[in-house]
Amino acid sequence: MIDQPTVSEARGLVEAAGLRFEPGYDDLVGLYEDGHLVGCGARAGYVLKMIALAPAVQGTGALGEVVTQLLLGGLSAGQESLFLFTRPQNAPAFQSLNFRLLASHGPAALLEFGPGLEAYLAAQAPLITPGRNGAVVLNGNPFTLGHLHLIETAAPQVDRLYVFVVREDLSVFPFAARLAMARQATAHLPNVTVLDTSRYAVSAGTFPAYFLKRLDEVATAQMQLDLRLFAQHLAPRFHIACRFVGEEPLCPATAAYNRTMREVLAEYGLGWVEVPRITAGGLPISASRVRQALAESAFRTLATLVPSATLDFMQTVDGQALAAYLRTHKERA
Repeated sequence: MIDQPTVSEARGLVEAAGLRFEPGYDDLVGLYEDGHLVGCGARAGYVLKMIALAPAVQGTGALGEVVTQLLLGGLSAGQESLFLFTRPQNAPAFQSLNFRLLASHGPAALLEFGPGLEAYLAAQAPLITPGRNGAVVLNGNPFTLGHLHLIETAAPQVDRLYVFVVREDLSVFPFAARLAMARQATAHLPNVTVLDTSRYAVSAGTFPAYFLKRLDEVATAQMQLDLRLFAQHLAPRFHIACRFVGEEPLCPATAAYNRTMREVLAEYGLGWVEVPRITAGGLPISASRVRQALAESAFRTLATLVPSATLDFMQTVDGQALAAYLRTHKERA
């Protein structure tokens, strides 16, 4: 029987399976036999997690019952595709339930249910041009002169430069604003195409630890999956031969991601170029520095840190609302 377990029941089963119980989910479902919890799983947005079975029901149809209930919850919530992290040895069991393996490395595998990746790539097809292309992946929270310097440095080195803007709305500046700023600031570069990453690079599905600025074993495993998904699926489809990154002296998590990127891309014969970070007033330009200046309404300082597209947005009603937010809330990464 499928029912909602108590948190203590679910935590016990999840931890007995050697997994980490993670509070924060939209659905939590349990499978009961004779009044005992023998299977459970959770869904947070489009990510399925904490799927655990008691030894007595492993190899039976219990997994299918739990997963089906989670999928129904996700689909009814409007999620057309759902992600799942699991151990590589468990991937075949989920593949038998119509999940597709996206990437696997070490202790973790990433799978997807639904048309997601192929639908995303098909939608981007009109933007794809042949050649020796490059890529930049950025959050742009907000878009700075540092981001612009990185793109202007990379663009002449490739036939086309794809700038992938992180889609997740887990930053201070919303995705729509970040995408618009990036497009406006790079409009003068004819071989630059700005597009969104959807769920397939630095997302809550591929690399959730990024948004927590966490650096641990889980984050390291997520970095590997995120980068291998890029190398195996996005790079070939967009004819990407090289990925460009900005030097990262400030954020340990991003610096570790860049180091891991260099190693992983080399395995696939892909290039990696680090562009030195530019400074203003003797200090590195960073998005966190921009957010601090915005909170202080220091527009003279902002004019030295951001392009006109970003500065214009900051003076709009929406931009001033974000300034007020930054003044009254502890900043989110």
